[in-house]
Amino acid sequence: MSAFPATPRRAFAATTALVVLLVLAGCGYGSRAKEDPGVEIAAGARKTDGLDAVRLGHFGNLTHGTALVGKQKGFFQKELGATEARYAVFNAGPSAIEALNSGSIDIAWMGPSPAVNGWAKSRGRNLRIIGGSASGGVKLVVNPDRVKSLEDVEGKRIATPQLGNTQDVAFLDWAAEQGWTVDAQSGKGDVTVVRSDNKVTPDAFAAGSVDGAWVPEPTASKLVAEGGKVLLDEASRWPDEKFVITNLVVRQEFLEKHPKAVEAVLQASVSTNRWINEHPDEAKAAANEQLAADSGKALPADVLDPAWESIRFTDDPLAATLGTQAEHAVNAGLLERPDLKGIYDLELLNKVLAAEGAPAVDDAGLGTS
Repeated sequence: MSAFPATPRRAFAATTALVVLLVLAGCGYGSRAKEDPGVEIAAGARKTDGLDAVRLGHFGNLTHGTALVGKQKGFFQKELGATEARYAVFNAGPSAIEALNSGSIDIAWMGPSPAVNGWAKSRGRNLRIIGGSASGGVKLVVNPDRVKSLEDVEGKRIATPQLGNTQDVAFLDWAAEQGWTVDAQSGKGDVTVVRSDNKVTPDAFAAGSVDGAWVPEPTASKLVAEGGKVLLDEASRWPDEKFVITNLVVRQEFLEKHPKAVEAVLQASVSTNRWINEHPDEAKAAANEQLAADSGKALPADVLDPAWESIRFTDDPLAATLGTQAEHAVNAGLLERPDLKGIYDLELLNKVLAAEGAPAVDDAGLGTS
């Protein structure tokens, strides 16, 4: 997920544009995208909306399991017919946002913060959230020799992926609930917040440079595999233990011009999520197989199994939790209060769900109507 823009009252106006683009924290990847043609098109299939291709962007991360499994099992290609499902695997939020805004991709899976930032940066003109994908998968993991209880976190060094990213904001909000004071910008206070790329956090943890980390999967399970202990699952802080970690987002111009193609992608997403939930072990294997294809390396079982178990795949974008996450960032002084009205357009998703006999999902008052 991604970093929220800094507020001018913190004298960070000069860096706001940069901070706005710090996205999809949890992932901690670089900025390049890998092109992937996906599965073969079935003989005799017809094009959807007359398109040669629909360009889909996702990350090589388990919280993007809908994309990984749907791609691996061919759900998206099946729904699009002779229109190619063309994939771009991104390593960081800034490049995904830029690709969406420039028209290089049409639809993407991304975290709540990139969606909010992309919405705010374009003044509500470039994207819409059209569906959910995943919930959960974020934990506070600590060195059990140094931190034995939640109270012991005070005075310790805790890693988060990025300044202002979704996990950083969540940790700052939790620390404030404990009555601790932390300067959001410097990370100094009753707890020291160390902003550390997810790729290097396991090494920092093993070396003792940090006492714990508030991080997404699979980083959390990597720390546990190295002797860490889960002290808190972020899901426990949310109603029904659900909060958005990944959404499905579309470029507004593409939605207006090609609603049938968008509906086909949403149908595939709903079908994929249903298959994941009905076949959890097969889905986990498919996701790991696609991760290996995308990155060249599969996750070991002692990391994959607990990481997958903590993620819930859902069609519901959990819109109310996105608003709450933004409010946490405002309270931490990392975001000027955004106007999110219109960020959701769930009409096509609810059409698909109705055809499946499933209940409609809610936009928490942040929809287009």
